[in-house]
Amino acid sequence: MHCPFCGNDETKVLESRQVEEGTAVRRRRECERCARRFTTFEKFEDTPLIVVKKDGRREEFSRGKLKAGILRACEKRPVSIEQIETLVYEIEKGLRNGSEREVQSKAIGEAVMNALVHLDEVAYIRFASVYREFKDVQRFLEELHELVEKKSSR
Repeated sequence: MHCPFCGNDETKVLESRQVEEGTAVRRRRECERCARRFTTFEKFEDTPLIVVKKDGRREEFSRGKLKAGILRACEKRPVSIEQIETLVYEIEKGLRNGSEREVQSKAIGEAVMNALVHLDEVAYIRFASVYREFKDVQRFLEELHELVEKKSSR
């Protein structure tokens, strides 16, 4: 690390601590030539995850949007905020751990549905009705029938 005061390459770390909820490291350093102290920050640079929408538009992944959709589906259901946070974390982790930097919005929707079906069936149906754009009661009943069949085969 170059000293910002004299340009020397030799510095020593006096103190390190995690900041920003563990996503960055703050280091206090001292130049071995001029003895002046300075602070540096190291932060993991994550490449953004891009969501490809149905119409081909691309936008950066939004954890907030994911959480909002799940919260709406779980509204007035016996699902805790901790369970929702865990669900959001697991889905995001799965997306980011994949090898692709672009993900289809369909894959996100399917991941949410796969998680919700095990968490709360009513929340699953609510999410599915919006995600799959049910046009009529018949499609709603078909989804319910599929859910009952899956449940009985477990």
